[in-house]
Amino acid sequence: MSDRNQNTPTLRLVVVTGMSGAGRSTALRVMDDVGYFCVDNLPPKLALDLVHMLEGDGIISRVALGVDVRTVGFLEGAETMFSVLRNRGHDVQVLFLDAADATLLHRYSESRRPHPLSEDGDVLSAVQSERERLGFIRKEATRVIDTTKLSVHDLRRSLLDHLSQSASTPSMIVRLLSFGFKYGTPADADVVLDVRHLPNPHFEPELKSQSGLDAPVSQYVLAAEDTQALIQHWHPLVEHLLPRYEREGKSYLTIAVGCTGGRHRSVTLIEHLAKHLRTQLQQAPPNLTVTHRDLAR
Repeated sequence: MSDRNQNTPTLRLVVVTGMSGAGRSTALRVMDDVGYFCVDNLPPKLALDLVHMLEGDGIISRVALGVDVRTVGFLEGAETMFSVLRNRGHDVQVLFLDAADATLLHRYSESRRPHPLSEDGDVLSAVQSERERLGFIRKEATRVIDTTKLSVHDLRRSLLDHLSQSASTPSMIVRLLSFGFKYGTPADADVVLDVRHLPNPHFEPELKSQSGLDAPVSQYVLAAEDTQALIQHWHPLVEHLLPRYEREGKSYLTIAVGCTGGRHRSVTLIEHLAKHLRTQLQQAPPNLTVTHRDLAR
């Protein structure tokens, strides 16, 4: 029986551990990016105290505890900690980062950082000693990731895939931005489309004072043959890019469309793209924002 109050929200706890140099710090950064409350090198007793405080918080539901061979009392108290947390009804997972000894030696050689167990400079003996000490915790692991052949970016993608399967994670935030080239290209834009080749409402007296948010301007821009040809290529390209940027691990993606002044053509095309993504795609981005940078200029 659990000694946890049934009204207490269940926490998802991921213990991030493994061999020194295998990517534990990278894993914690990824988990922090996707919304986990991350704490590193906390002794088991203090970890239990932390969980006890968070149980009544009602705000934090996902916690990542980074621990390694240096964590005081970890090797002696980990088994008890896991048992207590699971008995209290929490979802406890153990993520173990591993790599071949030769790879770990190479990484320490490149980084020139000392191994936490190497007091005399014998890194190989330190790695072997650490592997022996962590043997029991590796057996407790619910997921082992071998980073021997993984780059930092590969590891990030692997972790995001794992986290998306085990729990819902925040989607990439997609920002659609219109702008005027006369005021400069947005420095934070990931994808930029230049639509200055389309018919310009600025030269139509009845449309000049209006913007791409007004129906007459929008209809004028969208009715153009060149605009329709562009849309036929532009929308499929965006649909192709979005899941691939998200798979790459991007947290934010800015798609910018620019015309001369940022009031007519770019505004119309951004509004049209936003409507398309929200209504036409089966998996439209839930975190979609629209900004018209130069509309008021």
